[in-house]
Amino acid sequence: MLNFGRSRNQSRTARGTTMGGLDYPDPKRKGNFVGKVFLAAILTTLCIIMIKRTPSLSSSSPFAIREPGVTHVLVTGGAGFIGSHATLRLLRDNHRVTIVDNLSRGNLGAVKVLQELFPEPGRLQFIYADLGDPKSVNKIFLENKFDAVMHFAAVAYVGESTVDPLKYYHNITSNTLLVLESMAKYDVKTLIYSSTCATYGEPEKMPITEETKQVPINPYGKAKKMAEDIILDFSKNSDMAIMILRYFNVIGSDPDGRLGEAPRPELREQGRISGACFDAARGIIPGLKVRGTDYKTADGTCIRDYIDVTDLVDAHVKALEKAQAAKVGIYNVGTGKGSSVKEFVQACKMATGMDIKVEFLPRRPGDYAEVYSDPRKIKRELNWSAKHTNLQQSLQVAWRWQKSHHDGYGVSNEMR
Repeated sequence: MLNFGRSRNQSRTARGTTMGGLDYPDPKRKGNFVGKVFLAAILTTLCIIMIKRTPSLSSSSPFAIREPGVTHVLVTGGAGFIGSHATLRLLRDNHRVTIVDNLSRGNLGAVKVLQELFPEPGRLQFIYADLGDPKSVNKIFLENKFDAVMHFAAVAYVGESTVDPLKYYHNITSNTLLVLESMAKYDVKTLIYSSTCATYGEPEKMPITEETKQVPINPYGKAKKMAEDIILDFSKNSDMAIMILRYFNVIGSDPDGRLGEAPRPELREQGRISGACFDAARGIIPGLKVRGTDYKTADGTCIRDYIDVTDLVDAHVKALEKAQAAKVGIYNVGTGKGSSVKEFVQACKMATGMDIKVEFLPRRPGDYAEVYSDPRKIKRELNWSAKHTNLQQSLQVAWRWQKSHHDGYGVSNEMR
């Protein structure tokens, strides 16, 4: 910082003269004062010019302007498993992307992979921030001009939600409200909301359609439904284009091996069954724990609809393309086919070539017996259908990434 005051090392000849306890002005002081004011004015002008020319502070940053022909998408949770794959696809489709993530569940390594793949200025930026902080959220929307938001950011483990429900209501419901408020304030036109089949709970009839009654049975599903309700209420007096995608159990990874799933070690117990299978195949854990063998299904284990992440991302892109102002689209994203946990484990053994030890345990709180989708609506209205429907093949693709990334992305999440 520049100091225009008098230095302590300044010579006494430049100071006022003291006589008899009274200060008498130096006859040269007036001229010095005028010179200092003039110098300060020049330096201030130069500082303003330099600040305006600094890219990080300039309004001419490509992320801070709306550019014709370029769609700028905010991807919340873009460092996570699904969000990073969505970001990769958006960048491949020549969109501009801003990732916002607090890295509590995501991976900085995934962001670095994306930055290396798309290093060109104005393509991708990463903002380390917590969507639960209203000031941070407002600042993000103030300093950037978004055309659309893909809102993935959320904690997403059913078991954890039953143990710590308040975390889920804060992280999912409250944070969605903050994002929606800023979207409305800064005139962002399109929202693609990442929801879940957990909002349906345990329906009496299969397959699940978009008209199936939503009766969630765990805090994760309840928090997501609350967020949906907020969005739907808001839409009644808004011209925002809104798409809500309720998807099922996600598996797979990038076919080219650039991205994969790398949950934090302390969350493995809560994670997806595919991650647990791979950990068992790699010897990280002694075996696979299957919770619940007394459900009313053919083999007693839960039945789920497993959707490949590549197909899921494609559904989000289709939703972005088809979103219409002042309209809400709600779609199930699944294959339309259910597989039991025992069938999944067998497919994982085939995909990895490993004889995975399986331990059968009592049910996990909040789980339901059978869930699979009816995807006809999304096929009819968005021309989307799942292409990667072979369970073993999707697991083989994911296994290739797991084998070549023993330490996940191998990058610390610590922000310096």
